[in-house]
Order: sequence, then structure tokens, then C-alpha cells
Amino acid sequence: MLIDRYAREDVFAQVPELAAEIDPVLKRLDGLLDDDELYRQVRADFGKGHRWTLVHGRHSTPVEVLLRLLILKYLYQWSYKELEGRVKDSLVLRWFCRVAFHAVPDASTLWRWEQTLHPETVHALVDRVAQLAKQARVTKGRKLRLDATCVQTNIHHPTDSGLLVDSVRVLSRLVQRAKPLVKEQLTNVQATCRSRLRSARRAAQALHRLLRRKTEDKIEQQRVLYEKLIQTTEQMVRQAERVVQALSEQGEKQAQRLRTKAEQMLPLVKGVIAQTRSRVLEGQKVASGQKVLSLFEPHTRAIPRHKGGAQVEFGREARA
Repeated sequence: MLIDRYAREDVFAQVPELAAEIDPVLKRLDGLLDDDELYRQVRADFGKGHRWTLVHGRHSTPVEVLLRLLILKYLYQWSYKELEGRVKDSLVLRWFCRVAFHAVPDASTLWRWEQTLHPETVHALVDRVAQLAKQARVTKGRKLRLDATCVQTNIHHPTDSGLLVDSVRVLSRLVQRAKPLVKEQLTNVQATCRSRLRSARRAAQALHRLLRRKTEDKIEQQRVLYEKLIQTTEQMVRQAERVVQALSEQGEKQAQRLRTKAEQMLPLVKGVIAQTRSRVLEGQKVASGQKVLSLFEPHTRAIPRHKGGAQVEFGREARA
């Protein structure tokens, strides 16, 4: 018999039953995530990435898809790249993430979206999930148990030279953004808003090359390079302080926003300078509680673990 076409089939119609057999956790999570309150909290943060995000531009990856992808990442401890590959290859994961046959966001896109989530939103999500789990009688929700006393923070390995370069980079970016706002208030705006990042990077690169050599005067040369790097950072601090003073005299929202960011960053940068001078130039130890290990995760502390081959982890202890 002549037929015109095959009967149309919904490829994902049988996937929920398949998911229940392959991974019952995903099946249970799928029901819990169909929650408007969770969606609204995440969408509010995603919408603040740029002031026109909610109304202009090309269509983004849907909020529901991003939320479910990020939950998968932390549920199975996958990297962004591994998450992208596994979702592409799995019909069950495509169903769970509501991607269907659309393109799966790449690793860098997922990372950028995750950075827009505020800590308050993450805490609210955890509270909401605990509430939903309690309603579903999955848990009583009285205690949170972790498989470690240390929760790691996502930072690069902190070194004195690396933190100094980070400090110069952040302050240079701030003064460059403030330049159009303060150019009429400062007499020598070019010098005040000058970026010293290239000088800092050159000193750090020379320092790294020096550490690979086997020379007798290496320690003295290392000291000279560190002094140069510290001086560059101190110059950048003085420039930023002059810019902050100029911004404080303005009432524009952008000026106040930049001033607030600079005022939050300057004490951390000064802490980096002080600890580098104490450790490297004076040969003194710095107490663990006083160390600055990251400008972006200032709560991070060095925690000796002696577990799994790692001598030290960087994060915070989880206290009851």
C-alpha cells in the first residue's frame, strides 16, 4: 500500500520511564525542579548580567535549561567541558535539561551564566530545595551533612607575584572605566588613569624565569624583582585612591558603583602588598587568618588536608 509518510513519533515520550531505570535521582529531581519560585529567583539574577538582557539582543539559552545544566554539573562533579559532552551524547540528559534537539551551550557559555548567580540566590535555592524535599518526605531537613570539613573555592593557586599582578589588573581596569567620569576633575588624568598592568606582568615573568635558574645570586635578584612588583602595585593603589576621591564628589550611579567596587578592593590589595613585603622581603610568617589568597573570594583560607595527595586545599571549613 502506498503511504505518504511515517507516523510521527515523539522521541522523548518514552524517556521519563527510561530515566527512572537508568537514574532514579534524575526522575525525582525533574519533579522538584518544576517549581516557579526556583525559576523566578534564578531568572532575576540572569537578567542582571546586562541592563538590556531582558528586552534586547538575540535569544539566550532558556533559563530552565541553564538551571538544570548547572544542577547536573554539581550533582555529578563534572567539569564544564565534560558536562557539555555528556549532555550532547545522552538522550536522558537532553530530556532532563529540556534541551531536546537544540544545541547544547558550550562550556564557556555555562561558566559566564554561572558567574551571574549571586550567593544569596544560591542560599535561597538550597533552602527551597530543602523545603521541597521535606514536603515530598525525602528528608526531614534538620541537618546538612558534607563529606568533608572543607568546601573548596574556585581560585587559581595563590602566589605572591600572582596576587600582585591580579591587584594591578583589577585596579587598572577600574581606573580605566572611571577615566571618562573624572577627566574634568583631575589635572593630569592620563597619568592618574594609566594602566600599569604591562609593567607588572613583565616583572612577574622575569621573576618566574629567574626561579627556574640555578644561580648563586638568585635570592638577591628575586628580592629586587619583588620590590619592583610591589612598587608598581603601590603606584596603582595611589592612582586608584585619587580616582576614588574624584568619584566621591559625583552623584551619578555609574560613578558611585565604581567607587564602591574600588573601596571594596583597595583594602584587599593593601593586604596583598603587606603580606608580600612581610613574607618575601622581611622573611616573616603571616598568620593564616590574615592572609589574602584571592581578591575575588576573600573568605578563602589555606586548609591542610593531607588527603588524596593534596597537601593543602583552599576554601573554608564547614562548621556546624
